[in-house]
Amino acid sequence: MDATTTSDAPVNELTDTESWARLGSVSLGRLVTTVNGWTEIFPVNFVVQNNTLLFRTAEGTKLLTAALNEYVVFEADDHNIAEGWSVIVRGKARLLATSNELAEARRAGLYPWIATQKERFVRITPQSVTGRRFVFGPEPDVTGLSS
Repeated sequence: MDATTTSDAPVNELTDTESWARLGSVSLGRLVTTVNGWTEIFPVNFVVQNNTLLFRTAEGTKLLTAALNEYVVFEADDHNIAEGWSVIVRGKARLLATSNELAEARRAGLYPWIATQKERFVRITPQSVTGRRFVFGPEPDVTGLSS
């Protein structure tokens, strides 16, 4: 099924502005990385800051895979009874290290969801952002087929 730009079509491409607005409306997404030939997927809470994605993490596999993979994929989505959407960001992940970078990251108001220390900030700078909106409804009739 091809995406179209008609608002009542079942699948619509989102503009960059719409994609960033959708990303800014949720706080949970999935970081996708690769390590030793295996694809790893990590749920992370995040914020949008200056058209980048920012998440916090502790020492461990998530931090290691984000640091080892210069390029990562990030996906966030949401839905209600009538429609859903998905935005995919392909970009570069970088562990923030300088005092200016960390100060800016702290101003984003990103806090861990669970009671653990997550002192490392990782920023994903996008190379591409693609989004789609899905309008839910019944499956269309297929003509020429009989039951």
